Amino acid sequence: EYLAEYLEAECASRDASRKASLLRRCALPQAKTFDGYDWTSVSWPEGFGRADLLSLSFLGRREDLVLMGDVGTGKTHMLEAICSLCCQQMRPARFFTASSLVMRLRRARDAGSLDRELAQLAKADILGIDELGFLPLDTDGARLLFQVISESYERQSLVITTNLEFARWGAV
Repeated sequence: EYLAEYLEAECASRDASRKASLLRRCALPQAKTFDGYDWTSVSWPEGFGRADLLSLSFLGRREDLVLMGDVGTGKTHMLEAICSLCCQQMRPARFFTASSLVMRLRRARDAGSLDRELAQLAKADILGIDELGFLPLDTDGARLLFQVISESYERQSLVITTNLEFARWGAV
């Protein structure tokens, strides 16, 4: 009985350490949750709802989400909470603003390690890209970002936040 309790405590400790490690690696500005989240401004596409989001069922299907809306509607909060929930379920997640991801990719390319950086990004079950279109990207930055997005297609889920409607995405 003592040994069983000890092993359970050891497993719980290891799980907690792994969750903390995944959360650090995710690099969230703040580890937000859905507790107290204001769902009033959220509209859902047909066939997808709050339960689907909270269950993270879209990850298994490697589906992507676009959180679109005006400033202050909770898009970044929702993205951080999704990433945090992912880490709590011991699934790797990564969080970037679009501009910080492009800068990271440029540094990796200039150092000759772009392939390694892309491989690291591909290990995450979910890749969160915040503020797409908030800051303009030059052609080189847009190509690097496109490379990440195209390589993630059907391999991992992307969650993108933006205040731009789809018709203006070509300008990004």
